[in-house]
Amino acid sequence: MGVFVFLPLVLPLSALPIVRLAEQHLHPRTATRLLSLVGAVLAVCSTLCLGLLVVVGTAQLPGNPLPDGWSDPEVRAAVPCDEVAGKAAIGALAVVAVGCAATVLRHTRVRRRARRALAGLPDGPVAVLPDGAAYAYALPGGRAGAPDGARSPDRIVVSTGMLGCLDVRERRALLAHERAHLTARHHRFLLAAELSARANPLLRPLRPAVGYCAERWADEEAAREVGDRRVTARAVGKAALVSRGTPDPALAGFATPGPVPRRVAALLGPVPPARRWPPVRTAAGLALWVAAVGTAASALSSANAAVALFLVLHAATPL
Repeated sequence: MGVFVFLPLVLPLSALPIVRLAEQHLHPRTATRLLSLVGAVLAVCSTLCLGLLVVVGTAQLPGNPLPDGWSDPEVRAAVPCDEVAGKAAIGALAVVAVGCAATVLRHTRVRRRARRALAGLPDGPVAVLPDGAAYAYALPGGRAGAPDGARSPDRIVVSTGMLGCLDVRERRALLAHERAHLTARHHRFLLAAELSARANPLLRPLRPAVGYCAERWADEEAAREVGDRRVTARAVGKAALVSRGTPDPALAGFATPGPVPRRVAALLGPVPPARRWPPVRTAAGLALWVAAVGTAASALSSANAAVALFLVLHAATPL
């Protein structure tokens, strides 16, 4: 394995140049998918790297349940600075596991709490809450909080306070925006970005970028459905100005507006190009290639380290 086992821990740096450029030069749909995919692959490779180092580190601990052959010198020689790296990886992997588990549990708990808050309201795709505070968010369906284990439907939650601040066309734009979040399953992209950031701190810049691109994606879908970009921009601006957040702070993840001035400015401009890959000679194209190469290198390094460690452990383990 050698030093290649450490590459997945630092190769997420190769994805950072594409973050802002993807927001500016790629269609929001493409940028959301691209940043989420890159972050997820790099996070998995980074976690796998820590797992391989943990095997070497755990083998050095007295009383460990691993086979004695796993602590042989040739196994430890497969990793540079095995004593320090192996033991440090144990703590790092524990932090990653706890952080990812807490993120998933919080996500599930918030959805369950939100579903229970809607109990008693009439069934339908839009739930209107009699509340003077202005807020609106898309609540994905699922089994969390659903009665009898049945899958609950997707719903748009909006307060009467928010509806009262918008005219008819702006309401239509707002509902189209939230419906786009549900149709494209944006909560999955946001959860993937959050888990990636938990797995490797170098991937944290991807989290707000994915959130912004998902909002822009929904803005564009709303503008297309309404047929008027100015009306959509006005609805986005008004909703942000009058919004006071959700009644439960835990629900903020379902109603994050993102950088509103940038979103409004983008809606007042032309429709973003639908190309999936920008020209190589542009800054966005070059950064995209750097991110792609870094992601591929991370995957290859992780696979190479995993295979090499498997072969060494297999040879060192008595039958």
